[in-house]
Amino acid sequence: MIDKTVSNAQEALQGLADGMTLMLGGFGLCGIPENSIQEILRLGVKNLTCISNNAGVDDFGIGLLLQTKQVRKMISSYVGENAEFERQLLSGELEVELIPQGTLAERCRAGGAGIPAFYTPAGYGTEVGEGKESREFNGKMYLLETALHADFAFVKAWKGDTAGNLVYKGTARNFNPMMATAGKITVAEVEELVPAGELDPNQIHTPGIFVQRIYQGERYEKRIEQRTVRAAL
Repeated sequence: MIDKTVSNAQEALQGLADGMTLMLGGFGLCGIPENSIQEILRLGVKNLTCISNNAGVDDFGIGLLLQTKQVRKMISSYVGENAEFERQLLSGELEVELIPQGTLAERCRAGGAGIPAFYTPAGYGTEVGEGKESREFNGKMYLLETALHADFAFVKAWKGDTAGNLVYKGTARNFNPMMATAGKITVAEVEELVPAGELDPNQIHTPGIFVQRIYQGERYEKRIEQRTVRAAL
């Protein structure tokens, strides 16, 4: 049986270098690869291009890498919770490509599926479409969008097995599954690591063939970006 387990984040991130393109799964602060981000921070690699739904917050997630100026370019769809991101963007320190959220997800999925490009109506007639090829289908205009790939894809799952099969929980299933398919090296960190064969094959979201390294993470904070509670009656 193939065993893709590594002992920790340090071993999982071997080969990470300056100037690489990274995909980081998750949605907001849900389902983000917290342990892998901490190791990227510790390694101090720089000039990174980070592909992520969001840029974290100032003191957590990708926001930590922005604080240390390790990120050269962000490719994202939502960046509204990070003051340092805003400062770097407005000062010209950070290159940013903002993409409609569905388009970002599909560009990642296309990268993993071997589809080089596709047409979408999202963004046509806006700044998103500037410089991009457009074409009419059935009386409606579409933009040509290209697939995204990464040197490393970092994903976080609820459960995984030693063969790399993954199961996500709830909102963590948004960007993690498609990003897991589009990295040259996909690193999965999981809350629970079980022997191969223990996961129900019908419940697996990412087949192990897409994962090169897997390890059990620790000390997950699982922060909430904006806590909203019902007012007292």
